[in-house]
Amino acid sequence: MSKRAVSITPPPSDSRAERPEGALLGPQRLGITIGRELAAFGATGDVAAITAGWQEREAEDEELNEAIGSRSINLMLHRRCEELFEADNELFRAHRTKQDLIRKLQTFHRIRLDYAVQGTRELLAASAEDTLGAMEVESAFDHLRQLDNHHVRQLDEIQRQYEEELKPGLRPEVQRHREELRELIDGCDAVAIAGGHVALLLNRLRLFDVGEMLRSKPLFAWSAGAMAVCERVVVFHDHPPQGRGNAEVIASGLGIFKGIVVFPHAKRRLALDSPERVMLLSRRFGPAQSVTLDEYSGIRYRKTKKNGALASAFGPAKLLGLDGEVVEIDPTYDAGAE
Repeated sequence: MSKRAVSITPPPSDSRAERPEGALLGPQRLGITIGRELAAFGATGDVAAITAGWQEREAEDEELNEAIGSRSINLMLHRRCEELFEADNELFRAHRTKQDLIRKLQTFHRIRLDYAVQGTRELLAASAEDTLGAMEVESAFDHLRQLDNHHVRQLDEIQRQYEEELKPGLRPEVQRHREELRELIDGCDAVAIAGGHVALLLNRLRLFDVGEMLRSKPLFAWSAGAMAVCERVVVFHDHPPQGRGNAEVIASGLGIFKGIVVFPHAKRRLALDSPERVMLLSRRFGPAQSVTLDEYSGIRYRKTKKNGALASAFGPAKLLGLDGEVVEIDPTYDAGAE
């Protein structure tokens, strides 16, 4: 593993308003950094907290509240959703049907993905350094990217049809919750999104259209929260109990932070000592940069008048290289200083 000055480069944005500020953080349970990050961005007031990924434990936010100085306001998205589904049975049934379709589609994708990844592995082993083999390997990665893109388009279409048919934004109870949430977020200096069950978290964020409310506030997200606010949500585990696993795209994220795929808990879930496994991730999800987020690490995003959005890594954040090398980003390097 090497260490060098590697920048995390956000893609260009059409307007300053679209450029995010905040940080994608490593897991907080064993390495709490959220308080420090809020201070670094001058967020000294109330913080809107989203812990919906914890499901029934959503309200157990004492540690988070202590870490940020007893000033969090829990938006309680999971509880709001349960109340909404109880009051609106039609919406609940449609949501359950949508989730059944997504699970079935994910099973089909998993079957196709298994064959495509295995073929790519065999080509990597057989290609060595010859030009013809390298061309075939690149074609195999292109096929993987096409497979992922096809899957995401289908997932997005299921979500689009659900919203078009149910029109949740026009339902009185949904409108009421959205108005309350907008008022709460507007009164806070920043928003913090914790981890947990990433698909459930993303569903709640979408149901209440929270993504649009977040763009005007410094945003701090970790674990599943960091995954949800990027462009694509990728679940992964190289050492699952049932045997070797393949990373899977399970949804489009909110797309607030672009050009990056994050891998929380990477040191426990990824075989970072395997160049083949590293390359399978970095090249498959390119041109987005694949970055690990373990305890005490993160990526900060700041707006600048001159260069737009700049990002800098800190702590043991690592970049998965296209050559299969894991690059330990120099924690003293600050892209914003250039």
